Amino acid sequence: MRLKPRPATASGTRRLARRHPAALLALFLCSTGGALAALALPAALGHTVEGLIDGGPVPWSGLLLCAVLTLAETGFDAGAAVVGTSTTARLTAHLRTRTTARVLAAEPRDALAVPTGDLTARLTARTADAAAAPVTAAGAVAGVLLPLGAVTGLFLIDPWTAAAFLLGAPLLVALLHTFTRRTADAGADYQRAQSVIAHRLTEALDGADTIRAARTGAREYRRILEPLGALADHGRRTWTVYGRAAGQSALLLPLLMLLVLAVGGLRLGAGAIGVGDLVAASRYAALAVGIGALTGALGALARSRAAARTLDPLLTLDPLPHDGLGPLPGGPGHLELRDVGVVQDGQPLLTGVRLTVPGGTSLAVVGRSGSGKSVFAAVAGRLLDPDTGTVLLDGVPLTAMDPALLRPEVAYAFARPALPGTTVEDTIAFGPWTADPEAVRAAARAARADGFIGLLPYGYATLLTDAPLSGGERQRLGLARAFAHPGRLLILDDALSGLDTVTEHHVRRALDERAGRCTRVIVAHRLSSAARADRVLWLEDGRVRATGPHEELWADPEYRAVFRTEVGEAAETGALPPARTEVEAR
Repeated sequence: MRLKPRPATASGTRRLARRHPAALLALFLCSTGGALAALALPAALGHTVEGLIDGGPVPWSGLLLCAVLTLAETGFDAGAAVVGTSTTARLTAHLRTRTTARVLAAEPRDALAVPTGDLTARLTARTADAAAAPVTAAGAVAGVLLPLGAVTGLFLIDPWTAAAFLLGAPLLVALLHTFTRRTADAGADYQRAQSVIAHRLTEALDGADTIRAARTGAREYRRILEPLGALADHGRRTWTVYGRAAGQSALLLPLLMLLVLAVGGLRLGAGAIGVGDLVAASRYAALAVGIGALTGALGALARSRAAARTLDPLLTLDPLPHDGLGPLPGGPGHLELRDVGVVQDGQPLLTGVRLTVPGGTSLAVVGRSGSGKSVFAAVAGRLLDPDTGTVLLDGVPLTAMDPALLRPEVAYAFARPALPGTTVEDTIAFGPWTADPEAVRAAARAARADGFIGLLPYGYATLLTDAPLSGGERQRLGLARAFAHPGRLLILDDALSGLDTVTEHHVRRALDERAGRCTRVIVAHRLSSAARADRVLWLEDGRVRATGPHEELWADPEYRAVFRTEVGEAAETGALPPARTEVEAR
């Protein structure tokens, strides 16, 4: 699915600039003040030189003015640097927060249309580049004001000297235009190559165990670094653009300076200007040809523009639509799916699913790999909107509920849970609301996580970075987080797969204790989970093959085939009657 951004009403730079207008105004004033001080200094210096040459008393006032202007220029430049750096940091934080919020508020299929690694690069490096645009634009005033003011100063001193400089002005303009265009193109290509590498690296990190087991590390290494050649080419291209601009300016600018000084010398010899005027003209010529700051600003703006283009599809993502409703107060968690269908890339993932789950009961969702179990789990709690049909919770369509009101009512646990937070306690407490310490510990006990947490160096206060966790321990923390935020609907998407048999038994008991108070939807791969549920939903190729109690479905040999690898475990745990176990064993 491709992102289709809707047109923005204002440019990203203007939108960001409205966040901190006072800071940008201060930056503008500092840059302007520094530029004006720099422009006033040559005139003051020339006047002072004239006073010294005339042989009169030492022009202390002129010397003092030159010193004050020098200090003012330095102070304004320092102020602009401090204000610009801090403002860029604040704008970057705002843009990252805003972009992340847009991604999280959108339907996952839209947000995840961007590969994970590319998405990470956009939310980190690209936001920093794009957020620098307002500060760069405000600071670029000095880069524009200095050459314009310097040319004006040359005209005031001597029009012929200014005319000599203007002979080369078209070449300067052409140089700046070419530099800006080529820098923007090279920067955009460089960012695209970075995104490809980031995406492939993320894929490899997610599948590190598989890569290690398959002994394909060398091949993955080559695959990840394959775009590095293109990245190097784009980097060299960027520096080539800078180098050519620097080389051309290194040739053009001294020639312009030489021409201005030659004309100024001739005018001095003719008595049209004085020595002080020549000194001032030489300083103004240096300011006029000193386009380094302007070149840097144009390059930064080009990079910001390229980065902003990559953020536009994220910033214009539509949030999940809703009618502002909430679930019925005190509802038991009655879940209903009416003709639900999900299609992705033209392939049906779910088709015509009709199901009613009475409030407070448990439903096991079973099926072979690719049958649509995780898609069903995502649709049931509105992590994914169906393309057809309706999902209702206690009689209210999920699409009509305000996500802020729906989220506290639906808790999820996954096979590979993300663990936000600094400490173990932070991770369990993280959710629609921050669970209190008592709820955190009770949830950890229910998930059978309190045992290994107690063995950590600082218990619940242990930093996650100092807590080496196995896959099963991570799952238990994810379960504990779900238990710590009880709602009317609890969805476990393969969240018991990493648990040993004994631990799973205790967790299932904790789930059973929620009967009547919470509806539980459990994506099950183990026979024991299906056997313990009130009802089983059997999916096949995205369609409902059958629903009913596990004991009834077990009569179908194709249903038994779904759990063929689990029969031995079922016999050990007593999930099957002895006679059926013996038959299946034969």
